Parts: sequence; C-alpha cells; structure tokens
Amino acid sequence: MRRETVPLRVLIADDQAMVRTGFRLILEGEPEIEVVGEAADGEQAVRLARELRPDVTLMDIRMPGVDGLQATKLLAGPDVPDPLHVVMVTTFGLDENVHAALRAGACGFLLKDAGATLLIEAVHAAAQGESLVSPAITTRLLKHFVGSAPKKVSKPDSPLTQREVEVVKAVARGRTNAEICEALVVSLSTVKTHLAAAQRKLRARNRTEIAIWAWESGLVR
Repeated sequence: MRRETVPLRVLIADDQAMVRTGFRLILEGEPEIEVVGEAADGEQAVRLARELRPDVTLMDIRMPGVDGLQATKLLAGPDVPDPLHVVMVTTFGLDENVHAALRAGACGFLLKDAGATLLIEAVHAAAQGESLVSPAITTRLLKHFVGSAPKKVSKPDSPLTQREVEVVKAVARGRTNAEICEALVVSLSTVKTHLAAAQRKLRARNRTEIAIWAWESGLVR
C-alpha cells in the first residue's frame, strides 16, 4: 500500500497550454497528487517521462510531431521492459485512436471534459492498476470499436474457471476491484487472485487487454 505521505507523481502531456494549466490546477488541489512536469508534444513527453518516471502520465492523443499514440507505445508498449502508466486523454468520446492507444499500452483513457472528479479518479485508478476509469466511457468505446460480431482472438492457455469468467466480464464492463468484490461477494484478495490467473491464461499485460479480449471474443456484448 502506498504511504499517504508520498504523493502520486503526474506528468501532463498536451499541446494546449490551457488544458495543461487546467489539469495542473485540478490535480495540485489534491494533497495526494503532485504534478512533476508538463510536455507540449510527444517527443518531450517521452523524454520527460523516461527522466522523471512519474506514477501516471496523462497523454493527449493528437499532438504535433510525435503524437500521443506513438509516445505511449514508446513508454508502455509491448517491447518496453519497464512500462509506465499512461492514461490517454481525448476530446471526442469515439476517437478512432483510442482503441489503438489501448493496444499501444495505455492503461486507460479519459475525456477532456470529464470533469475534475473523474480526472482525479483517473490518476488514482491508473496508479493502482485499475485501468478502466469510467464504466460508461469504457463500455461505449469498446462497443464502438469491437462491434457486435466476435472476432478471431487467441484462446486462453487453459480454460478460465467460472469465477475467472465472472471477473473478466466485470473488468470488461469497467468495474473496479472494489465493485467486483461487492457484486460477487468475495474478498479483495480473491478478486486479485482470479484476475491474476485470468491475465496469465490470456497472456494479457494489463486489465485493459483483458477487457479488449472479452469484447473481441464475444464474452461480453
């Protein structure tokens, strides 16, 4: 468990100074969060993130030069040995790049007009591995990109148990561990055990990939 005396360190990457300022004002109003840097483009974001190693990087998708998608891949992609937590930020809720961003290694996403409460929630969620921030946004986006027809996806290394399937479905719907505990009437450690087992069987890197697998395989509609 993270000590309360150590704030979460956040890097903000956005080409609009007004957005960066707004995010900073909101985040620095929280005693548990510290903004350690700002970047105006993807290249600067990658450099600062590698140098500062923030707990969470808020990354705009569309930036000049190296865009947020490529920057995310460099910081959290499959080939990165020690990936960082990156939350993609987008203006349009159905931005076609969001799905690609999740594939690139982003652990979650947030709408710029989501408001202060969700912004703060997004930072805490990403730092704790709760990658899907808002159930409503998550469900809408995944439905949009995955579609209703199941796709050909890799099969688990071994069959998921019934409990693991229930946990995977809950993750795909954007539920947090605490919400899964309440719904399934099990302990937090039990949820984490089932989640870790499912992640291993699916060869997923994080909760986001578990959710994408569930939608693409047709497990969740």
